[in-house]
Amino acid sequence: MALRCALSMLKHDAEGKECIERIVKRLHALSYHMRSYFWLDFQQLNDIYRYKTEEYSHTAVNKFNVIPDSIPDWVFDFMPTRGGYFIGNVSPARMDFRWFCLGNCIAILSSLATPEQSMAIMDLIEARWDELVGEMPLKIAYPAIESHEWRIVTGCDPKNTRWSYHNGGSWPVLLWLLTAACIKTGRPLIARRAIDLAETRLLKDSWPEYYDGKLGRYIGKQARKYQTWSIAGYLVAKMMLEDPSHL
Repeated sequence: MALRCALSMLKHDAEGKECIERIVKRLHALSYHMRSYFWLDFQQLNDIYRYKTEEYSHTAVNKFNVIPDSIPDWVFDFMPTRGGYFIGNVSPARMDFRWFCLGNCIAILSSLATPEQSMAIMDLIEARWDELVGEMPLKIAYPAIESHEWRIVTGCDPKNTRWSYHNGGSWPVLLWLLTAACIKTGRPLIARRAIDLAETRLLKDSWPEYYDGKLGRYIGKQARKYQTWSIAGYLVAKMMLEDPSHL
């Protein structure tokens, strides 16, 4: 998104032209890398499941030497036959298969996702509504990490226990990002459904920062009340739905 913004702001003079050429080159390479290696759908998951390891030539299919046994059990049930998303990270021998709301919405808004991938992300949200939206939009990450992995990844941060805060908590501020992505993909009814859900509780609960639990049912254990961004996220979402040109 930063590269695309820079592209639209640079002057087409001698100095700007050189930067523009470098940005276009970088955008092409970055988009190819992300769309190819970070994208996950039913077909791609099945391909990874059948990967062979220790491939070394330029013809290698398993370019990051991912060991299929490292695929977590939850992702097989989570992945619908229609839909997909950008995973959290890819590194040698390891993939972070978690869903991150912020990254996937930004991927749509920045046109990192192709039109087909953008629609697939929306299909996934609809198919996995209970897991990603639940009773309070919107899960920041799914699923939560627990036990030994929680200790390593979060540094035993007591706020980040499972289904709380950044570890699977639900954040009302994300409503505006979901709404923006819905408008761009022509799926405003998804946003309307999420906003209607939030309206049943946000005011009554005094606009908390985040919610806890698998379904986002409980006000977060350390959530501050009357959070500006919880209120602003809701207002921006409403204004965009009322007039999509605000996008």
